[in-house]
Amino acid sequence: MSGAPRRLHVFVLIDALGWDLAQRFGFLADVLPYRAPLRTVLGYSSGAIPTMLTGKTPAEHGHWNLLYYDPVGSPFRWLRALRFVPDRILGARVTRKALKELGRRVLGLGPLFDCAVPPRLLPYFNWIETRNIYAPRGIRGGPSIFDQLTTAGVPHRVYSYHRFRDAEILRRARREVETGPATLFFLYLSELDAFLHHHVEDVALLKDTFARYEIALRELLVAARRRDAQAGFTLLSDHGMTPIRRHHDLARDIEGLGLRMLEDYLVVYDSTMARFWFFSPHARASIVERLGSLSCGRILSDDERGELGIRFADRRYGDLVFLLDPGWLVSSSDFSTPAWRPAGMHGYHPDDPSSDAIFLSNQEPPVPMRTIADAYACMAHAAALHETNAEAPR
Repeated sequence: MSGAPRRLHVFVLIDALGWDLAQRFGFLADVLPYRAPLRTVLGYSSGAIPTMLTGKTPAEHGHWNLLYYDPVGSPFRWLRALRFVPDRILGARVTRKALKELGRRVLGLGPLFDCAVPPRLLPYFNWIETRNIYAPRGIRGGPSIFDQLTTAGVPHRVYSYHRFRDAEILRRARREVETGPATLFFLYLSELDAFLHHHVEDVALLKDTFARYEIALRELLVAARRRDAQAGFTLLSDHGMTPIRRHHDLARDIEGLGLRMLEDYLVVYDSTMARFWFFSPHARASIVERLGSLSCGRILSDDERGELGIRFADRRYGDLVFLLDPGWLVSSSDFSTPAWRPAGMHGYHPDDPSSDAIFLSNQEPPVPMRTIADAYACMAHAAALHETNAEAPR
């Protein structure tokens, strides 16, 4: 490193703020003129954000969906001893809530853990995000930008939902960006995602909410410029939000085949996809045939999963992935209640225009910004990091 003082850089990751919305409402267009849509990864924030923090695909850094098949290492394998307990008891709301708290507070599965499958299936799954991914050693399959910053001794500050709400993050960062010793700030604002799930097409509410975020972000930019007139200021997102048009009950289709769960197959119903594991050739053939008859989505081939960076050799995230078309929602999702009817969703194929993420900055990027993986190179350049051969924490 040279003896020149480090420039100040502020990076703000705003969950679910898509390119189409940012452009339609001119989000901070007057102060952030360098703008580009970023192609996201197929799936949810659990795979997208680690890609942004490492510059690697999910198949490389190991994080994709939150639940993965791991009957040997499952922290809930002891539940198999209760397999004879009736579902009306084991699957009761109070039981699921107790399991959620047990996972979060005793088993070390982190603040995002939820009992997202029927409890009798939990012994066959593990939870990928047990560590704070916004801290060193947070991502299992390799060093993240936070490992690199720590190793290089770059003074930095990180804010996320692990400690604060969005408004408090922005308030604290505004104060510390002026007076603190850090030269790189990373803020993760998570609350817009929940808002957009319900109001993605409500123009009046969108204008009001975006205006409030704009005011706070402008104040943060002003504070950064008071300390360093040439401070870099960049907004990023992990994906966009697609309006929901139709619902489909995939579970009903599969259960109608008369196959036996755990003996013939295993499945996780996510909001926009279903992931299957097969234990008999008959089950595979029957399910493939039924899925092939549906018009709401399609089976992803192994080659396509490879191209998308989500093909795992050990099949931990599924032997087969059935993906819904943009605008469709799995009404039988394991990650939501039947009463949950969002107006918007993400997790579709990256070709979906509404899924594009954002790059908005007051400085020209050091590399062409095409995908969310390029966020890593942008942050590394801002911190003047050199590539290292740091081993991935296990």
